[in-house]
Amino acid sequence: MFATPVVSVQSQVHHRLSQSTMADKAEIQEAIKTQGEVVRKLKAEKASKDQIDEEVAKLLALKAQLGGDEGKHTFVLKTAKGTRDYNPKQMAIREKVFNIIINCFKRHGAETIDTPVFELKETLTGKYGEDSKLIYDLKDQGGELLSLRYDLTVPFARYLAMNKITNIKRYHIAKVYRRDNPAMTRGRYREFYQCDFDIAGQYDAMIPDAECLKIVYEILSELDLGDFRIKVNDRRILDGMFAVCGVPDEKFRTICSTVDKLDKMAWEDVKNEMVNEKGLSEDAADQIGGYVSMQGGKDLAERLLQDPKLSKSKQACAGLTDMKQLFTYLELFQVTDKVVFDLSLARGLDYYTGVIYEAVLSQTVPASASTGAEQNGAAAGDEAGVSVGSVAGGGRYDGLVGMFDPKGRKVPCVGVSIGIERIFSIMEQKAEASSEKVRTTETQVLVASAQKNLLEERLKLTTELWNAGIKAEVLYKKNPKLLSQLQHCEETGIPLVAILGEQELKDGVVKLRNVASREEVDVPRLNLVDEIKKRTL
Repeated sequence: MFATPVVSVQSQVHHRLSQSTMADKAEIQEAIKTQGEVVRKLKAEKASKDQIDEEVAKLLALKAQLGGDEGKHTFVLKTAKGTRDYNPKQMAIREKVFNIIINCFKRHGAETIDTPVFELKETLTGKYGEDSKLIYDLKDQGGELLSLRYDLTVPFARYLAMNKITNIKRYHIAKVYRRDNPAMTRGRYREFYQCDFDIAGQYDAMIPDAECLKIVYEILSELDLGDFRIKVNDRRILDGMFAVCGVPDEKFRTICSTVDKLDKMAWEDVKNEMVNEKGLSEDAADQIGGYVSMQGGKDLAERLLQDPKLSKSKQACAGLTDMKQLFTYLELFQVTDKVVFDLSLARGLDYYTGVIYEAVLSQTVPASASTGAEQNGAAAGDEAGVSVGSVAGGGRYDGLVGMFDPKGRKVPCVGVSIGIERIFSIMEQKAEASSEKVRTTETQVLVASAQKNLLEERLKLTTELWNAGIKAEVLYKKNPKLLSQLQHCEETGIPLVAILGEQELKDGVVKLRNVASREEVDVPRLNLVDEIKKRTL
């Protein structure tokens, strides 16, 4: 017998591995071909952008598995599903929106706080009703079980209980995370900012609540996004209504979550879910249908207080009495032209205990920016209007802090959250449609030279301006052409150019040029800072 040569065995193993690798590659190439056909078909059928992006991502992932040339790994260059990057133009628009919102919060006397981006899982569990399934749980790292925050309200309640704070008026602007189905064109993401304003403390009924609605009114008016409505209701009215309509106590929250879908689904579909999925009797569902179709103002609250069925519920009567008081304050705040008492408003979160509200905007957007399912009838005039959904929402949550307090001490709270991403989507579309240029910097002046060998003089003058608090730039070239420097100003929107030349240096002046009008004036160097401030502030 002869031993099989070692070289021969190694060759066989190498050959089998090569065959296996080739078979794997062939499978991946076939999958790429199939996935490519899926993408082409979706594009031909003009499917939604989200759907196409999802299938393109799968195609890119398959291509990455093949690897690049010479065995190099090919990265899939994309953002995670439900997230996005923001370019300088988008950030400039975003900053403008944030400034309007923050200025409004400060005008109303709020201070700000911050909390961690993740919380103990038990802190968030059981606070969001059916939406709890959207919470991002983090992988156990051998210590605490953690989850990414779903909103800013529950962490705020935890903060109050932990620090034994009984009254505060605060705002908080930060990112939150939801494992939701993204609809990017409508500003629905998995990672997004919330802008919250909350008033915690024991105060007379409806005064803080009315101020929250005033804040929503001021922000949406100043952002100039078009027509909006602020819908208000009360959880006590809803619970009273469910009780008199024959909804069992244990089904209140789940039926509330279904009613909350009325802004997205027709009544028949909502009723079908109540009866066939939630096990509610058809008679109870029909009675609920009679109430949730009602809208009005203080007059509706007065009418419902006389309603034969609803007036039997103490809860509902307490809510309706407060609703009347709320509208009295809203009249004084001059916002009743946009506020409507709407019995279909439910807001599915478990922690609300009293007044709830939601601002809805109807905005005309290009057809390419929405799917057919998002169409919402016609807007004012004959243009097609697309509802972008809720752009602000909130309410009273008097029991949430007590859930965290060891002795169960309650701190009454009311607040509002501004849906910044949806607002930003609309602002971005408006900017795209407008011919107006969006500036991405705040530079007031470019320090330029008309001749060569003046880099040191340009840097000296730039330093003087920076030290005086002037926003100034200089091109990073020793001898830039004057035309290149002026073109840079036109492209970036810099309004002024401070031009240095041999003659200007001798005379102790700077030639200040208005980029738009091309007007030039010699300014004594000592007066330059004041002149720039006068022309740009």
